[in-house]
Amino acid sequence: MLEEKYLLEELRRGNKAAFTLLFHKYYKDLVIFGGNFLHDKGRCEDIVQDIFLKLWTNHEEFEIDSSLKSFMLRSVQNSCLDELRHRKVVREHESYSEWVDFTDNNDTENYILYSDLKSSLDEALNKLPEVCREAFQMNRFEGLKYKEIAERLNVSERTIEVRIGKAIGLLRHYLKAFFVTFIALLWS
Repeated sequence: MLEEKYLLEELRRGNKAAFTLLFHKYYKDLVIFGGNFLHDKGRCEDIVQDIFLKLWTNHEEFEIDSSLKSFMLRSVQNSCLDELRHRKVVREHESYSEWVDFTDNNDTENYILYSDLKSSLDEALNKLPEVCREAFQMNRFEGLKYKEIAERLNVSERTIEVRIGKAIGLLRHYLKAFFVTFIALLWS
């Protein structure tokens, strides 16, 4: 703790060696900590580097009430959560853009079919057992791989395979009317 206070004081004075010591002391742990949120090592490294850059850029007026490590961990966590929120907004925008493209390029009949399918899909998803729905949505809508889902849910990869397989089977059953319609459209 005394060493950290000393390094912080030296950092405030603009001591590059103190900054380098702090960087080497915390960088790896902060990247690993960020991996708990993002599962993207490159992005975690970028976030940690940005935090250190802000620390150096604002070193003269930097005030830390808790320990530096606590401050840095909180900064990484907040940045990772910001990144996750940003990704969600991007996904929603992409989904909306796809929907707009779909409706712009198709006639009213196809729009109604898509609207009915979307509504039925939402209803069918709500009928799924929670664990199956969660795994299916993480895979299909968030783009996570089975291994990533298993790690996030703290279950085996095989369990995720079974849950998603069950979800697909139930969705096929719930949405069979749309399958027949889709086949009919292909042949018309």
